[in-house]
This record gives sequence, C-alpha cells and structure tokens, in this order.
Amino acid sequence: MALMSLMRDLSRARYAAAQSARVAWYMGQYFLARRISGPFDRPGEPKFQPRAPAGDPQRIRAAFLALFAKDRANIEAGLYPAPHDLKLDRALEALTHSANFFRDLPRVDQRRLHRNGVEVRAAAREAGERYPTYYLQNFHYQTGGWLSDESAKLYDTQVEILFGGAADAMRRIALGSLARAMRGTDQRRVKLIDFACGNGRFLEQIMHAFPRMPAAGLDLSPAYCAKARKRLASWPQVEIVTGAVEQTPFEDARFEAATCVYLLHELPPRVRREAAREIARVLKPGAVFVLADSVQTGDAPDLDRMLEYFPVGFHEPYYGSYVEEDIEALFGEVGLMLEETELAFLTKVMRFRKRPS
Repeated sequence: MALMSLMRDLSRARYAAAQSARVAWYMGQYFLARRISGPFDRPGEPKFQPRAPAGDPQRIRAAFLALFAKDRANIEAGLYPAPHDLKLDRALEALTHSANFFRDLPRVDQRRLHRNGVEVRAAAREAGERYPTYYLQNFHYQTGGWLSDESAKLYDTQVEILFGGAADAMRRIALGSLARAMRGTDQRRVKLIDFACGNGRFLEQIMHAFPRMPAAGLDLSPAYCAKARKRLASWPQVEIVTGAVEQTPFEDARFEAATCVYLLHELPPRVRREAAREIARVLKPGAVFVLADSVQTGDAPDLDRMLEYFPVGFHEPYYGSYVEEDIEALFGEVGLMLEETELAFLTKVMRFRKRPS
C-alpha cells in the first residue's frame, strides 16, 4: 500500500512538472505575441465594449487549474495514458514551430488590422479548387486558412498559444468521456470516426488510448488530411478520408462511436443541421457520440466577456450564432440523446447516444 501511494505521488509530481513547464512555454509565447501585436482594435474604431462584465480573474484561474486536476484524475482512473510532452524530439520540434509561428505573426496581424478574413478565397479560385463558401475563411486570421501545408504544420502551436497550453488537456477531457462510455467494450469491435479530424491531433490521442480500435478521420482539407495520415501512420487500421462532414462519404450505420472537436462553431447554422443529420446517419443505433467545442453563453459567466470578443479579434464569422445554439436540441432532432455534459475551462464536452431503433 505504501509503495502504491509513493508511485501515485511520483506520477502526480511528474504530471505537475510536465504540465507546468508546458503551460509556461505556451503562456510565455502568448504574452510575447500580444506585446508584439499590440491592440486588436483598429485605429479610429470605437474600443470594443462587451455586454458582459469582466469575469473574476481568480475564478477564471480556478477554472484553468480545475481543467488540469480533472485531466490528472482521468489519467489516474486509467481512462487514457499520461501525455509525454517533454521528450527531446518534441522539444526540438516545438522550438521549430515556435519560430515559424512568430515568423508568420506579422501577416496574421495585418489581416486582423484590416479585418481581412477571406484572403484564401482568391487563392482557391486561382488554384481551381472548389470548397463551400463558408470554409474559405482565414479563421483566426491564420495564413492559408485550412488549405495550406504550412497551416497544417502550425495549427497545433497556434491553438496552444491561444489557450495558454491548455488545448491538449481540454481535448483529453473529451477522450475521457469517450473512454467512460466504452468501458467493458472490446475496442477491436468498435469502429470510430473522428469528424473534422484536422491534422489528426485528437485522433492520435484516441489511438494512444485505444491502439487496437479501427478508426477513420474525415476532414475537408487535403493538406490537413496529409498531415493526419503521417501522424497516424503507426496505426494501419486508421483511414483518413478527405470530405465534408455535411456530405459524409460513408454508408448508413457504419460506426459504433464518433467524435467531433471544435467544428460546430465554424459552421453556419444551416450547415450545422446538415452536419448533425450526417453524423446521426452514419452511427449505429446505441452508438456513442462525443462532441467538444467552445463553451457557450451562460455556461461559465466569468468567461462570457471572452466569448463576445473572440469573433471580433479572431475572425470567427459563425461563432456568434454558435454560442446561442441549443446543442442538445440540435442533435436531439436527429435521434442523438444527451447523456452527460462537462466543462473543461473554455471547452464544453457533451456525450450523446443514438436512440435505439
């Protein structure tokens, strides 16, 4: 018993040291980027005045720390393995990505200054590429939108800096919800699809937890799909498919599980409904669906001011409608019943179950 207690304490100490170092690394870059960029308001514009009052910094900090406490508890409960963020090869890779991030920052700032969030439309037309209009955005004012190899390489760093090193931990809370739903199930018999898998970051976390599970990732960006295939090459049973969620290229009732991380807030309301129908269509009766996306208005009142500013400062044209969307009703209309909801700092994780036929 004493040995088990010692091992647990050592594991907690390693986790705390690794995550503290990671947060310090990304938080430091966040503050440096803000100093370099200066104010987000354009010269001559009225200063942004949110409707919501500023939240209590102590409660916001408490929510940030609670995220990591929940993450550590999930690891100790055996829901998923501990992250290995401080390996030498990853540290060297992080330095390279950081340098590229700051090299790209002036271009991002120019788009923000001029409120130019659709630069990629002209590039797509010139290349003869056809995508839904809503998709042709420089979301976050990032270079290349979702369409370039450079964007696929930089995305993880951009998001971690934006969220002060908390992005991976927030995703893992969604993985914990999936793992609880799968307890007692033979992972080899569960076919999973990760909708809008991007460059494969979350799907990789899933595969580390369930290395024998057959899985698919679906994303509309060829560049991000190529990055995902490279990242997930160690799992030959994983298939990465290029396509839109609202036109999912899979047959009815193919999957026993599905996940979707940070997609809904980037879809117009009409497309959200189309995506919900397609997600439900490809799931078997009784299948589990885990959704992770931004918290919404009223979920965490101390964060409401941030939610109002996010679409202004980071070019998220459909975010305003998302934060008012009734997500439970959206999926309830297509036969997905809400089982649980949990907050993970700036992320809300919702687990649904498809109604038995």
